[in-house]
Amino acid sequence: MSQPILVTIDGAVLDPDVPFLHADDLAAVRGDGIFETLLVREGTARCVGLHLKRLGRSAAALDLPKPDIEAWRSAIDTGQRVWADKNGKSTEGMMRLVYSRGRESAPAGAVVERDHAETGITRESNEATAYLTVGPVPARVATSRADGVKVITLPRGYSIDHAADAPWQLIGAKTLSYATNMAALRYASGQGVDDVIYTSSEGDVLESPRATVVVLNGDALLTPPAKNGILHGTAQQALFALAEKEGFRTETRRLRTADLIAADGVWLLSSITLAARVTELNGYTMPVPARAEEFGLLVDRAIST
Repeated sequence: MSQPILVTIDGAVLDPDVPFLHADDLAAVRGDGIFETLLVREGTARCVGLHLKRLGRSAAALDLPKPDIEAWRSAIDTGQRVWADKNGKSTEGMMRLVYSRGRESAPAGAVVERDHAETGITRESNEATAYLTVGPVPARVATSRADGVKVITLPRGYSIDHAADAPWQLIGAKTLSYATNMAALRYASGQGVDDVIYTSSEGDVLESPRATVVVLNGDALLTPPAKNGILHGTAQQALFALAEKEGFRTETRRLRTADLIAADGVWLLSSITLAARVTELNGYTMPVPARAEEFGLLVDRAIST
């Protein structure tokens, strides 16, 4: 069984079974924070630069203190090293970076001291709580990679213009407020399928609760524009950067459900699952793309560069 890892932003490696967060941390009581998930493969966290760039964008959207990127890089290095030491380089891990506004009760500017048995005293400003964990990749991941996923479309209930019209809604930021996404996934499970693709009030394809939609048409790779109110996917960005060098055309443009059904292939791309092919959409069995294996290998290579 894999041994989980907990690392603070200052590099302290703590016992993951010992309580760490205060009960009034705003991550817990209001979901007032952000996160990133990175795949640890062969002892190395993947797409670190893309994830930290998105962490910075999400922090700016929430008016959180600007993340200390070098401190995060150092903590990631420690986390991936300790994970490999304890679990072996061949064991994939899911690394989660968590960054919240800190304690609700702490006075402005206060600094809290924690006495950790393993590491001594560490100092944390109440302005933010920052740490990372590494744990086993969920069991569903292997199945999704190998067998693909059955998907239904669900209306998200707002326009593609909503993100620009209402920036306080934090659409496009990777926040800890994931209750709606988890409810959508539970609904999907109740319908006998694996995942969801959200659509806008105009009928545009948006994203999955935890993945980016990517369409293959011939030698073209297509994905919905991030400006339409979706998270800018790190796996998708890495894929498109490599695919362009490999002779594919890449494009972000508006897509409808009919475009997915007519495509050569549709995948849900995420940092942990990587490429999960959509095998069924709204009850329609999607044909197996001729380039399905090539696509999967391209994603594997993209997140390794």
